[in-house]
Amino acid sequence: MTAREIALRVLVELDDRRKSEELLNRLLEHSGLERKDRALAKELVTGTLKYRLQCDFIISRFYQHDYEKAAIILKHILRLGVYQLLHLDRVPRAATVNESVKLARKYKGEHLSRLVNALLRKISPETVNLGEWTASMPKTARLSILYSFPEWLITRWISYYGPESAEKMVAHANLPAATGYRINLLKTNPETLLALPFLSDAKTVAGDDGLNRFFFSKEFARIEPLIKEGLVSVQNPTQGVACLLAAPEPGNTVLDLCAAPGGKSTFMAELMQNRGRLIALDRTAAKVTRIASNAATLGATIIEPQEGDALTFDPGCSPDTILLDAPCTGTGALGRRAELRWRTTPEKLRELTTLQATLLDRAATLLRPGGILVYATCSVETEENELQADAFLQRHPEFVAERSQLTLPGSRVGFDGGFAVRFRRERRGDGAGTR
Repeated sequence: MTAREIALRVLVELDDRRKSEELLNRLLEHSGLERKDRALAKELVTGTLKYRLQCDFIISRFYQHDYEKAAIILKHILRLGVYQLLHLDRVPRAATVNESVKLARKYKGEHLSRLVNALLRKISPETVNLGEWTASMPKTARLSILYSFPEWLITRWISYYGPESAEKMVAHANLPAATGYRINLLKTNPETLLALPFLSDAKTVAGDDGLNRFFFSKEFARIEPLIKEGLVSVQNPTQGVACLLAAPEPGNTVLDLCAAPGGKSTFMAELMQNRGRLIALDRTAAKVTRIASNAATLGATIIEPQEGDALTFDPGCSPDTILLDAPCTGTGALGRRAELRWRTTPEKLRELTTLQATLLDRAATLLRPGGILVYATCSVETEENELQADAFLQRHPEFVAERSQLTLPGSRVGFDGGFAVRFRRERRGDGAGTR
């Protein structure tokens, strides 16, 4: 199969449960495609998913029938074509049209291949004027088309963060996701690692907030051997904020309640200088195996991967620190999972906030007096973050909030969005603290 046909297969097979990246990797595994064609397939899947709404808006202006009733595979063929024509300058126009026609002929027959040919030949940067076509629309509807983003999310973000920040956030979600790396201080140090010649272009994270062991680089192929040696691991700096707030000390007992794939567990083990005990819990055996593999590669020997449900798991001790990296809508990292923007709904948000509250209540019962509980999400929705933290304090007056941090997508170069808050469980006789 060609890169374009593999992309089409991923789009067709994608449902509400599977991840596009997993489907793509499965199809690429035995494809025999060269690196550049594999990269094209990935770009086509990611870009077409992100720009789905915009592509449909454009297609509907040129489609001479009822586009809503078109077969789903025909829609995907047209979306793939439009995305290439308008967003991939390096792909020749003729190749895009011809390959789209071939796909239509193979999957839908000669008649619809002629329809695809006629429609795509009408579409170009010169014939598409989104600014003019959306000029009379309300602001949220206009931004929804221009950035191919759910209007309900844009409306929310404008109300919480203002028009300027909201537009920056949706624009950031359409950029290629930056790859962040964390230097493993159990095996090396920033000075030694960043002196490697092929990391001369690495963008280090500035500041004295503990994130200076993170860097960004586009040289994944050259960094991959370092990952296999356990000198670095792939992690966005925003994910490290929760670990730094937890600040586990050497010798502590730590429980990571929703640990897979293990990035936060291994970072905390590094902060603990690989001394103490760290229980890394997850519900599925495959994910627990992955945590164990990652920990072994990084030399984090204090990590104990365990399979279990966070709502019922008994660690057999009262941990000094608990990290709850809760299931969430993921709206702070929509640029990293292209299909997620279309799966997130107000109903899903309500379901997740209920689950998060239940998990927080469970974590509160496990922590020792004087211990630290850190709650984190990769969301920027206030119901999952600040309001969730406030509600927890109302239910648990024995806790105080000591510090929190909200990171908006793109507020720092390369950073995903996310939230983390540090609670301390008071000892008997302690003061009420600050709410």
